[in-house]
Amino acid sequence: MLHLRPRGTHWLPRPVRRGLTFWRRSIQARVVASTLLLSTVVISVVGWYLLQQIRDGLLDHRVQAVVGEANDETAEARVRLEAASPTDADVASQQRDLADPIIQRGDTRGFSVVLAGPTGPGGRIADGGTNFTRGLDTSSVPVSLEEHFDKEAPSAWTYTTIRTTDAQGVTSSSPGIVVGSQVLLPADARTYTLYYLFPLDEQEETMALVTRALVTAAILLVLLVAATVWLVTRQVVTPIRMARQVAERLAAGQLQERLRVSGEDDLARLATSFNQMASNLQRQIRQLEELSRVQRRFVSDVSHELRTPLTTVRMAGDVLHDARADFDPATARAAELLQIELDRFETLLADLLEISRFDAGAAVLELDDINLVDVAHRIVDATRPLARQRNVEVVVQSPGHPCLAEADVRRVERVVRNLVANAIDHTGTDRTGGDIVVLVEGDDHAAAIAVRDYGVGLAPGEAAMVFNRFWRADPARARTSGGTGLGLSISLEDTHLHGGWLQAWGRPGEGAQFRLTLPRRAGGVLRQSPLPLVPTDVTEPVP
Repeated sequence: MLHLRPRGTHWLPRPVRRGLTFWRRSIQARVVASTLLLSTVVISVVGWYLLQQIRDGLLDHRVQAVVGEANDETAEARVRLEAASPTDADVASQQRDLADPIIQRGDTRGFSVVLAGPTGPGGRIADGGTNFTRGLDTSSVPVSLEEHFDKEAPSAWTYTTIRTTDAQGVTSSSPGIVVGSQVLLPADARTYTLYYLFPLDEQEETMALVTRALVTAAILLVLLVAATVWLVTRQVVTPIRMARQVAERLAAGQLQERLRVSGEDDLARLATSFNQMASNLQRQIRQLEELSRVQRRFVSDVSHELRTPLTTVRMAGDVLHDARADFDPATARAAELLQIELDRFETLLADLLEISRFDAGAAVLELDDINLVDVAHRIVDATRPLARQRNVEVVVQSPGHPCLAEADVRRVERVVRNLVANAIDHTGTDRTGGDIVVLVEGDDHAAAIAVRDYGVGLAPGEAAMVFNRFWRADPARARTSGGTGLGLSISLEDTHLHGGWLQAWGRPGEGAQFRLTLPRRAGGVLRQSPLPLVPTDVTEPVP
């Protein structure tokens, strides 16, 4: 069985949903967060660039200093070797005399020394015969630098890691610079290499201090920027939030609400304009309410006042209609037409009275459990004579079980009757198409009836206008079913009274479909309909 994840964010934990809701609704939070992110990126890039520049400056200065010191030591060593006795042929003794003074000065000045050689095969540090500072790991001299001095070469330097072992046997390592220089030993007239290893401990401590200072300054700067942005956005967002709250109260009907104006800046001018707009809206709404009240009163009064003369005219019309057999053909036909128009006038008057009750809020429901399948069959049976006049067949497609809903059966039947009569009125022998289909379906939360016809259809935009009072798609077209132009408007009011939906779909030349959706229980909230609004036999165009 395929399991579909619920749409939206309902599957997320409650704290996450609250955080997402706060993020969506708070422009201040988004501005502060965006500014923090951008500031952090900019400060990080600038800080990294500054650290690189400081590091390169420190290293360049240190390299110049250690290369100069190494050259001085080498120059002094060459002077001592040149002053050595020509008769001294003890190579080992001369190596010690060369290396020991430099090693001693290195101990006091903080650098280490390695004497390797002679150049050529067997002259590497690892081959033995090496004098070096006590505790120094001779592998601290890179192999690449040793390869450089396998033959006579000028002085060179490189970065390395200096590894040492103290008197307690504790091994440590630190970054450093190794400088190599060659000297000629008179005892054997061969070239030896002096390696000077200078640690970068001071530079490393300086970089750590600068890094801590920059990080601290960056954090403080980001917090300062965040506080500044929060303060600035608060000054802008607070009036906007107040305007939103006042707008919500105005939308809820509290037309006397106004914004408090302080100052003369742009926000103050906006508040003044908003208050002027609210005052104008209040005045217009009151005028419209008064006009609507007068209109409803007029419709109600006229409808009630017409009942008495209509009753008198109806009685006289009935007498004339019953006696039409004694009249000449023209008078008899006039009596029949009078009877037909009186029937339509009575229907119109009843609809006007019903509309006036809706406008006055006096319409109430008489709820009962009804079966929409039975309602559909009753309406189809009642409208069958009208359908036969139009050469149209009305069929019902329903599930094999009852489709129950808690509703007012009189009002639901009136809605369905209006929909079926409207479908018959727009379908007939002069139209291409098929039968009118009444579909009934239900689920656990809603029940629906859809009326599908294959008549003239609806043009784009007309689906939202068909429920307007006295609206017709073709004003020149006659109402063959004797409608008053208020049927769909009353049907929409009946549907809203039930808390349901009444929707229309149509396309020119492909007919129309009207769908009534009711909650299964009174007061229930509709989320979807058991029937689609667009008929299943229609192919929607690909956008």
